[in-house]
Amino acid sequence: MSFAQVNSDTGAVPPTAEDIAVWLRDRIAELLDVRPETVATDRPLRDLGLQSLQIVALAQKLSERLGRPVPGWTVWQYPTVAALSAHLAGDGRPAAAADRPLPDPSGTYAQEPIAVVGIGCRLPGGVETPEELWQGLLDGIDAIREVPRDRWNAREWLDPDPRAPGKTTTRWGGFLDDVSRFDAELFRISPAEARHMDPQQRMALEVAWAALEDARIAHDGLHGTRTGVFFGTMAQEYHLATGADPASIETHSAVGWDNSIIPARIAYTLGLQGPVMAVATACSSSLTATHLAVQSLRRGESDLALAGGVNVMLHPNTTVAMTKFGGMNPDGQCRAFDAGANGYVRAEGCGVVVLRRLSDALSAGDRIYAVIRGTAVNNDGASNGLTAPNPQAQVDVLRSAWQDAGVDPKDVSYIEAHGTGTPLGDPIEAEALGTVFAEGRTEPLFLGSAKTNFGHLEPAAGVLGLIKTALALHHGVLPANLHFDEPNPRIDFERNKLRVVTERHPWPAARRRYAGVSSFGFGGTNAHVALEEAPCRRRELLPVAADGEKALHDAIDALAASGTNTARTRSHDTGTHRAVVAVTAAGTTDLVAGPHPAEQRPRSPSSSPATARSGSAWAATCSATRSSAPPSTNATTPYGSSPAGR
Repeated sequence: MSFAQVNSDTGAVPPTAEDIAVWLRDRIAELLDVRPETVATDRPLRDLGLQSLQIVALAQKLSERLGRPVPGWTVWQYPTVAALSAHLAGDGRPAAAADRPLPDPSGTYAQEPIAVVGIGCRLPGGVETPEELWQGLLDGIDAIREVPRDRWNAREWLDPDPRAPGKTTTRWGGFLDDVSRFDAELFRISPAEARHMDPQQRMALEVAWAALEDARIAHDGLHGTRTGVFFGTMAQEYHLATGADPASIETHSAVGWDNSIIPARIAYTLGLQGPVMAVATACSSSLTATHLAVQSLRRGESDLALAGGVNVMLHPNTTVAMTKFGGMNPDGQCRAFDAGANGYVRAEGCGVVVLRRLSDALSAGDRIYAVIRGTAVNNDGASNGLTAPNPQAQVDVLRSAWQDAGVDPKDVSYIEAHGTGTPLGDPIEAEALGTVFAEGRTEPLFLGSAKTNFGHLEPAAGVLGLIKTALALHHGVLPANLHFDEPNPRIDFERNKLRVVTERHPWPAARRRYAGVSSFGFGGTNAHVALEEAPCRRRELLPVAADGEKALHDAIDALAASGTNTARTRSHDTGTHRAVVAVTAAGTTDLVAGPHPAEQRPRSPSSSPATARSGSAWAATCSATRSSAPPSTNATTPYGSSPAGR
C-alpha cells in the first residue's frame, strides 16, 4: 500500500482526485494571490510561480488535510496539480522503474546508421528554415554585415593595430536580425524568468522546437521518452551585456547565465529523459555533440536525439580577445583555401538536427535528409602549441570516421571543410584531406565551407556544416564556396586531388553519394562526420500539359534546365496533351506517366508507352513518393544498393 492510499482501518471515505485538486487550487491561489480557476492543473507547481519552500510547506499542509504522511519527494515526482491529485487519490501512479523498457545492452545498434530526419536553423541573413537556407546557399548568400548599433559601437572599438589595448581590427560579423525576440508564452516561461534567460537559451529552445516540427514529430508525444539533447556552447556574454550592475542579479540569473542550462531547458520544456549535456570543445563543439548523440543512439540509451549548437555575440570583449589571439580577418571574410586567407569573421546563430536510428526512421516513415554512417573525435595532443593544429591528428580523425562508416575514402565526393580561411589552418587541413582521400581517386574531392557564406559560428559552426551537407546530399547539388579567387599557393591541389566548389555543381556521378564534415576546436578537439545520401531519394511529381505532343515534350525538356521553381509555374499550363514528370533539384526529369517521344517508343504495336507507364510503374512511383515529402527530392533507391551498405 502506498502513502497515497487511505488507511482502511479508519473507515473514512477517501477523498477523490477532484476533491484534492480543488483543495490544492485554493491553497495555491492564496499563495499566488490569484483566483483558483486561473491555477492550471497541468503545469508544474514551479511554473505556476511557487518557490521550493512554498512547495514543501504545501506538502505539509496536504499531510494535515489528508491525515496521513505526504513525503516531500511526492510533490516532485508528481509536479502538477492533476498528477499529484490522482496519485494521492490512488487513481494513477507511473510504472515502476523496473517496468519501463531499459536501453538495449546487447549491442544490436552498435553499427546502426543514423538518419537525419529534422532540421532547425536560425542564421544571419534572415534564414530561419531549411528551405531558406538551401535557397540562400544556391543564391550564394553573403550574410556578413557591419556590427549593428544595438550590439556595440563598432567604430569606438575599432583600431587597425591588433596590439591596441581593448580594441579589435574588425567591424564585421554575421549577425542575426533580432536576438531579443522570444515566445515565452509558448513555452510557459514567465516574463521575469525570460528576461534573465541568455538569448542562447531562448534561441536553442525555439530552434529545437522548429527542428521537431520539421521532423513531423509531435512535441507533446516526447514526454518521458529516452530523447537525448547534445548541444555545443562556448562564450557566455549575456552577463557582460546585462549583469554589470550587481543589483540587477536576481533569482533567475544563475540559471539564465549558465551554458549547461541550454540543453537542460529543452529537456525540461519537452519532458525528455535521455542524456542531456552541453558540450564545450570550442569551434568543434556542435560536431562533437553530434558524435555523442550518435554514440548514445547506437548504445540504445537514446531512441531520439537532438544535436546542435548556438552562438550569440552580445559584447565586444570576445571579438577583442580573438583579435589579440590573431584569428580575425579585418576584411570581414572567411576566404577558405584562397591565397588571400587572412583569418575569419565571427558569426552567430543556431542549428539543430533531429537524429534517429535508420531502422526506426524507416519504420516511422520519416523523411530522411541524409544518413550518418560514421563519426570520430580525437585531440591534437602535444602539438606545436596549445592552439596549433596537429596534421597527423586530423588524418587520424578522418580515417577513423570513414572506417567507422565502412566506406572507402576514394568513394567520397565532397568534404564540408572546417575552412576558416586562416594562413596556418587551411594548408594543414588540405594536406590531411589529401593524405586520406587522394589515393585511388579518379575524380577530385570537392571542398566547400559554409563559413564563406555566414561567417564562423564557432560552437555552432559544425552543425551548420552538417546541415548544409545533408541538404546537398538531399538535393543532389553542391552549392558554391564564396571568396575563392586564387588558390592558396601553400596548398598542392593537384597532388592532393582537391577542388574547391566555385559555382553550383550537380553532385558528381557515383553509385552512392558520400560526404564528410570536419570541425576543429582551437583546444585541439577534432571531429568528423561521415554522411551518405538517404536510402530513398523521393521525387517531386509535376503535371505538364501542352496543345500538341511535340510541344509537350519540349516543355518536359525545358524543365530540366529551368529548375524546380520554374517547373512549378509550368505545371499550371493547360492543353489536351498531358504527362506527369518527376523533377529533381539536380536538373533531371523522368517521365512517370504520358507519351514517350516517338524515337523512344518500342516497335511492338502491342505495347503502349502511356499505358505501360501509367500502370504498375506509376503505382510503384506513387508508393515511393510521400505527399509530405519536400518539393525538390528525387528518385527511389533501396538502401542495400551501396557496396558498403547493409
